[in-house]
Amino acid sequence: MRSGAKVAIVGGVFAVVVGGVGYGAYNVLDGLNGGGGGGTDSKSASAEVKTGPVTKAEIDDASKKFLKAWADGDADTASQLTNNAAEAGPALTGYRETAHVTEAVITPGPAVGAKVPYTVKATVSFEGRSKPWSYSSELTVVRGLTTGRPLVDWAPAVIHPDLTDGATLRTGAASTPSIEAVDHNGRPLTKEKYPSLGTILDALRAKYGEKAGGTAGIETVIENADAKSPDKTLLTLTKGRPGKLRTTLDANAQAAAEVAVKKFSQASVVAVKPSTGAIRAVANNPATGFNAAMQGKQAPGSTMKIVTAAMLIEKGLAAADQKIECPPTATYYSRTFKNLDDFSIPDGTLTTSFARSCNTAFIKLIDDTKDDAALAKEARDVFGIGLDWQTGVVSYDGGVPEETQGEAAAQYIGQGTVQMNALNMASITATARTGTFRQPIIVDRELDNRPIATAARPLPPYVSQQVTNMMRQTASWGTGKAAMASVVGDKGAKTGSAEVDGQATSNSWFAGFNNDLAAAAVVQSGGHGGDAAGPVVAAVLRAGS
Repeated sequence: MRSGAKVAIVGGVFAVVVGGVGYGAYNVLDGLNGGGGGGTDSKSASAEVKTGPVTKAEIDDASKKFLKAWADGDADTASQLTNNAAEAGPALTGYRETAHVTEAVITPGPAVGAKVPYTVKATVSFEGRSKPWSYSSELTVVRGLTTGRPLVDWAPAVIHPDLTDGATLRTGAASTPSIEAVDHNGRPLTKEKYPSLGTILDALRAKYGEKAGGTAGIETVIENADAKSPDKTLLTLTKGRPGKLRTTLDANAQAAAEVAVKKFSQASVVAVKPSTGAIRAVANNPATGFNAAMQGKQAPGSTMKIVTAAMLIEKGLAAADQKIECPPTATYYSRTFKNLDDFSIPDGTLTTSFARSCNTAFIKLIDDTKDDAALAKEARDVFGIGLDWQTGVVSYDGGVPEETQGEAAAQYIGQGTVQMNALNMASITATARTGTFRQPIIVDRELDNRPIATAARPLPPYVSQQVTNMMRQTASWGTGKAAMASVVGDKGAKTGSAEVDGQATSNSWFAGFNNDLAAAAVVQSGGHGGDAAGPVVAAVLRAGS
C-alpha cells in the first residue's frame, strides 16, 4: 500500500481513507482466480459455475471488496468486481481524475436483500481549493452470468445516485455563472426553500446565467449526455459572483403550491396571471426530476370542457342559458359515452351540464358542428394550444390533434388524444377569463428577445363572459363548490377526472380562477377533480390572489 492510505476494519464495517496526491493501492483480489476478474472473467472447463440467488455472505463479501477498491482509487480492481468492467473502469477512473476526488471514506450499511446502501464522505480538490462532499447511494450484487461469481451490478448511480447513462462527473470552472433568482417582487427563490424550482432554476441558470451578469465559480457537476439538459451542480468549491435574475414567480403562491402538492404522492400545479401570462407558481411532487407541471402530457378530463363550451357557444350551437339534453349515455360513431353513475339532467341548460360535469350533453352536440376537427381548431386558434410556447424554460404547450368520428368525440370531454399538463390548463383558464391568449412566461421576453406565441384570434366577449359565468356557477354550487369554498372574491372553476391506461382510480384535475389569478392542478389517481386537485388549486389561489 502506498503512503497516504489507511484501511480500518471495525466490527465488520470498514472505512478507507485516501490522502495525498496519489491513491493508495490495496489489492483485495490477491489469490482470487489468478488476480481476479469481473463480468468478463474466464473459467476453466472443469470449473463448477455456481447458480441461484446470491447469498448474504456473498453480498457482504462482494460489496465490501468493491467499495474498498473504489475508495483506494484502484479503478481497475473495482471495475473487475462488476458485471460491466468496460463501463465501470472509465467511470471509476473519472471519479479521481475528472471529478478530482482526493479523499474518500465509504461506509456500507446493512444489506437489504441484494442491495447495499452506503455513505460517501469525500474531499474534492481543484486548483488549490478543497471542500468536503457527502452523499449516499447503493449498489446491488448479482451473480455473474458466465462465472457464477457475485458481482456488483454496474450502473452510473453506483458512483452517485443522480448520475445516469452517458452523464459525467466533472469538477472545474462552471459552464455558466450561477444566478440569484428572485420573484417579481425581488424576493429570493432558492431550491432549498422551494424544492420544485430546482430543475427550473438549473435551466434558467444554463440559459440566462451569462445574461444575468454573473461570473463563473468552481463546481462539481453532472454533465448530462443531452447537451440541451442543464448541468446539475452537486458541490460548489467557489461561488463566483451570481447574476441577479428576476422571474415572474410569486414567493407566496410558490410557497403555498409547494405545501399543497406534498399532500399527494404525485401532483402538479401551475398558477398564471391572466392579464399578462406571467407564471406565478410551479410545483411538483416529487419535487426533483421531471417537471411534470410544465412538461407532462396527459388527458385532462372534463377541464377540457372549458374549450369545448367556448367552441360550441362561438359556433352558435349552444348558450349558457340554453336547454340541452344530458341523458345517461350518448353514442357517436359506435362509441358510447356515459356520465358518472349514469346520472342525467332533465330540462337542464348548458350551464347546468357544465357545472355538474355532464359528458353526454357535450357529446350529443358534436354532430351539429359539421366539422370533427372544430375542437382542435378552437384550441389552437383561440387558446394557443400547440403554438410553440417560449416560456423561458422547456415546456410542452399542449396537443389537440385533428381527429374524426369517435376519437373526435372523446376529445370533447378531455379524453382520447388530448394531451395537457397543469401549465396548459392554467393558461386555458386564463384565456377563458380574459378572452385573450397570453403565452405564459417565467422570465420577461426582453431578457433574450425570444418569440412569444400569439393566437390567431381572441374569444368574442360574449363567449368569454358566458364561459366565465359557467365557471362561476361551478364554483358556487357545482362540482367545484367544496374545493372553492375557502376562496373569496370573483372565483370560478371546472373539475375533471381522466382514466389513463386502464388505471383503477382516475386522475384528478381541477382548473380555477380568483380575480386576476388562474391555476390548474392534476393529482395522479386522485379520483374526482374536486376531491384532490381542487384543494391544491384553492390553496394557491388563496395565497396569490
